[in-house]
Parts: sequence; C-alpha cells; structure tokens
Amino acid sequence: MLKRIGGEINPEGAVTTIGEAELPVPFPLGLEFNSPVHGNWNIVHTGMLMPEAIQIYVCADNCMRGVVLTAAEMNAAGRFSFVIVEEENLLNGNLEDVTIEGVTDVLNKTEEKPKAVLLFTVCLHHFLGCDLDRVYEELENRFPEIVFVRCFMDPIMQKHGLTPDQKLRKALYDPVEKKSPDEKVVTLVGSDFALDETCDIKRLLRSGGYTLKELTACTNWEEYQELGSGKMLISCYPPAKYGAEMLAGRLQRTHLYLPGSFDYEEIKEEIRTFAETVKNSVGNAEKNDKGESSRNTESCMSSENIEAFFQREIVLCEDALKHAKSIIGNTPVALDYLYHPRPLGLAKLLLTHDFNVTTIYLDSISAEEKEAFDWLKTYCPNLELRATIHPKMRVIPRETEGKILAIGQKAAWFTGSKNFVNMVQGGGLWGFDGIRRTAEMMTEAFLEEKDTEDLVVRKGWGCESCI
Repeated sequence: MLKRIGGEINPEGAVTTIGEAELPVPFPLGLEFNSPVHGNWNIVHTGMLMPEAIQIYVCADNCMRGVVLTAAEMNAAGRFSFVIVEEENLLNGNLEDVTIEGVTDVLNKTEEKPKAVLLFTVCLHHFLGCDLDRVYEELENRFPEIVFVRCFMDPIMQKHGLTPDQKLRKALYDPVEKKSPDEKVVTLVGSDFALDETCDIKRLLRSGGYTLKELTACTNWEEYQELGSGKMLISCYPPAKYGAEMLAGRLQRTHLYLPGSFDYEEIKEEIRTFAETVKNSVGNAEKNDKGESSRNTESCMSSENIEAFFQREIVLCEDALKHAKSIIGNTPVALDYLYHPRPLGLAKLLLTHDFNVTTIYLDSISAEEKEAFDWLKTYCPNLELRATIHPKMRVIPRETEGKILAIGQKAAWFTGSKNFVNMVQGGGLWGFDGIRRTAEMMTEAFLEEKDTEDLVVRKGWGCESCI
C-alpha cells in the first residue's frame, strides 16, 4: 500500500473563491486530472444518435481503446468498427491508402450496408497532412449509396477553435437534405437529450398545433431526413449552436439559440422571442392556408397569453423552491458544471432562495454566465470554486463530514456525497419547467441516497450500460 508523505496538500491553484476568481478561466492551465466521473457524453455516444449509421475510427491502437470500450459498454459494438494505423504506415507515408482500404475492407465485410458512415480521422491525419478530400472522394466513388460524414477525433485541437464536440454536432446534420418547409414543424438541433415533454417549449408548441422534431426521437433514415422539414430551427445546448447556425444557413431557415437558463427574466425574454418568431411563421402559413390551427397558434402565442403564462409559471417555480427549501433546510449544497451548462446561474437562483450553496465545481466560466458571475462576485464573494481537472484534485481528500446535497455527478464524487441529483448536460430541462424539475430532483436526492461510486463511473448518462 502506498503511503503519502509530506503532510497536507496545499489546495492553492485548485481552490479559490469567486471573489478572487477571474473570467474565463479561474484556475491555472497545465497538467490535467481525469476523475472517474464519466456520465458526460463523448463523441461515440453522440454519434450513435444518427439512425442506420455506423462509426468507423481510423487511429493507433492506444487511442482506440477508449472509443472501443465506450461502444462496447453501451451495447452498440455492432455499429462500431475501426482501422488500426501502425508505425510503418506513418513511415511509408501512405495514410490515405490505409484509411481508404481499411474503410473499404470494413464495409465489404458488412452484410447490411449502412445509410451513412461517420468516419473519424484523428490527430495523425493532421500531423501528416493527410489528403482527406482524396480519401472521401475515393470512398464516395466506391460506395455511392452510402453517405460519408466527416468526423474528427482530434483532442489536440480542443483548446483552439472549434472542439471535436462542436464539429461533430455540426457533422451529424450534414446529410440532412433540404425539404420544403412545413409551417407547423420546428426542429431542435444538436442536443444529446430530447426536451422533456413538460418543458415550456414543447407545451407552447403543442398548444398551437406545432410539432417539435428531434434527432433523439429518430428511429430510421426517413425520420432523420424529416428534420429538414422544420420551418424554424432551435438549439438549446451551447456546443450545438455552431452546427445549428451552419444547418440553418444551408437550409435557409430561421435559427434561434435558446440556451437553458435559471434566470426568470432571461427565460421570459427567450420565450417572447420564440413566440414572436413562431407567430411570424404562422402568418406565412395563413397566407397559404387560412385554417383553424393557425388562428389557435396566434391566440396561444399572443402577448397577453404569454404574460399570463409567465405569471403562472413563476408562481409554480417559487412554490417548488419553497417546498424544497423546507425539506433541505440549511444543508450544504455543492453543484457542478456537468449537471448543467449554467452552474453559476443555478447557484444564484438557489442562493437568492436561501439555500446554503457552498461550492461550485468547474474549470472554466462561459461568457454566457458573466452576469451571474458578477452578481455572485459582489454578493457572495466567499462562495468556493473548485477545479475538477487540476492535478491537486486527485489527492485533495474527498471525504467530508456531515450531509451534503450534491447537484451533479462531479460534485457528488468530489464531496463523497450519496445524496445527489444524477443528471448531466442539462438533460431535457428547459425554462421554468427546468427550474421546477431541479427543485423536485433536489428534494428527491436529499431524501434518498444513491450508490455514487457505482453510478458515476458509467459512461454516457441515459445510455444503456453493460457495466
């Protein structure tokens, strides 16, 4: 057994207060620690959302291990193949041929040809200046019935420009063909999770006779192509914004970016913008078809009805938060960025409702959270920020005394709490309903313990897991 020497660990560099923190990165960059919390989705999980498609990775075997295990652990190995690049391929300068022939061999051995192949090239292709245009052109000539989607597993690029995650969320929609717009369809782009049926967006759309199409609900290629019929596109998850903008430009559609928020005023402004855009679309529909559904949409989306909707929703949110506070009391609350892209906004909401938020686990602060950051810096300067990837977090003791309510898997693991809200990346939460659901899940987590060590190691929260 190893024994640590040298006394207590100085947390400087890994722990600070929000009063002392700076935007956008409150901790020094350098060597990184990877905690055993794996509930976040990676590129393999996200790529599996495209129906009737397979993924093929072309890389060295040391890099292949993680993605192979991800596919196996989510019981999707049948939709995953790989081509191993060896040292001699690099020395001989034939990476293009290795990629082309390797993918060809995989597809020739596949009995039922997929509709699409998500072909992942890697860092080596960048290093060696691989002619990817030639690779894709040759594969498309050999397999004209298959759509080849340009995907990348190049972690060396994730600190500069677009991340592999952003590029994949754009690539997932590249095969979507332009269709005549359906005036009664809105398409959600780039999310790993379907919006909850009770979320504000879905309720408002249903009340006007609209349909929301989502990649997560597509079970075949035909349904996938119907994503292109949306009159309007929306995106809610920050890494999806780039891809949604590119798709909207290609399909010549209106796009609205409606990020999830915990701020009443921001939610109200987003819904007003959303409702106005929907009404404009309905107006165009009325010129072509003066039907009852159009008049119903105009009515439910009217300014008067929207403002009444806000009043009802805020009362329900306040009631849910008050109920949660009555049960949770002054118990310390720790939360993390993995639960939701707006951890500072969530902390502000809870603190303004008298919850005892003590710690936020994050590694960077989004520009979207500047307002919440400034508020917390002014009114809660002693609020603790803790890194999740700083190497000191590997050795700073995790065990804590007393009960802690953790919101998110990383907060649960770093605090050692068994009382935690188990969700990642915002799940399907949005708007006022998202606030209510968060309050309800906090109450449930406070009253019922979970097996933290077992749950957080499972890759891809919400995916099937064989672990």
